[in-house]
Amino acid sequence: MKKPNFLKNLKIKNFVILFFAGIINAAGVTIFLQPVKLYDSGISGTSILLSQVTPEYLPLSFFLIILNIPIFIFGLKKQGIEFTIYSVFTVGIYALSAWLITDVLPIDVSTVSPLAKSDLFLCALFGGLISGIGSGLAVRYGGAMDGIEVFAVIFAKRLGITVGTFVMIYNIILYIICGIVIHSWILPLYSIVTYGAALKTIDFIIEGFDRSKSAIIITEKQEEICEKLSSAFENGITFLNAKGYYSDSDKTMIYFVLNRFQVSKMREIVHSIDPNAYISITEVADIFGSDQIKNESNK
Repeated sequence: MKKPNFLKNLKIKNFVILFFAGIINAAGVTIFLQPVKLYDSGISGTSILLSQVTPEYLPLSFFLIILNIPIFIFGLKKQGIEFTIYSVFTVGIYALSAWLITDVLPIDVSTVSPLAKSDLFLCALFGGLISGIGSGLAVRYGGAMDGIEVFAVIFAKRLGITVGTFVMIYNIILYIICGIVIHSWILPLYSIVTYGAALKTIDFIIEGFDRSKSAIIITEKQEEICEKLSSAFENGITFLNAKGYYSDSDKTMIYFVLNRFQVSKMREIVHSIDPNAYISITEVADIFGSDQIKNESNK
């Protein structure tokens, strides 16, 4: 029998990494956050709150599955079948690992963190970092650990806001509800530390710790500048013809990828040749292209 097309796009490597991502995320949440009643963000944080206010026979793992998986299925049309399969698998591993850590393995996570004890700041920081690693790996390899971003993709545009703003508003409302339910604002405030640490960690995992920079240089002395830059950095350079709106003069736009340590030297080279050259520098999360282009850009 012929396999459906979407099955051909699923990769064993992704499933292996997503398996470990679910375990890592569960460790961050169950070892650092849940024991001291701190809250993760999104649906994961909602699941922690619900596990605290419902009977003991309804654990965290139950709410992770009940809340997340229907959201991923609901977003199937928007996100695609591969993303949905990867995400459901990741959440399943996350929920299973959370159950094993809290109810099966000989680890006491009932009252304090086994590693950070009752230190709220350490629990918030390391819980956010570790769960952020898991979530970042999940996103990087085609899935997601939390259904809130699927909700955000579906509803943010209808509400006239960005995906990031939708997630932030959801988490603010979640932490306010947590504070009202537990009659204290200390834990929700520490949970913001968790959210911040996780967010930064996810960015690092997805985009890299040392992102490349791209420089756009607008000049009338492109030949001299390109020759000097190529000689100094041995990188690939692309330039396009351009025209100044006010000056109505012909110019050249040079596109150049470099690392953060090369920015200062690049600026000196360009302005030594053309003091009036316009330079714009932005961060580059990833570089895709033919092997030849990538080799030239990363020499």
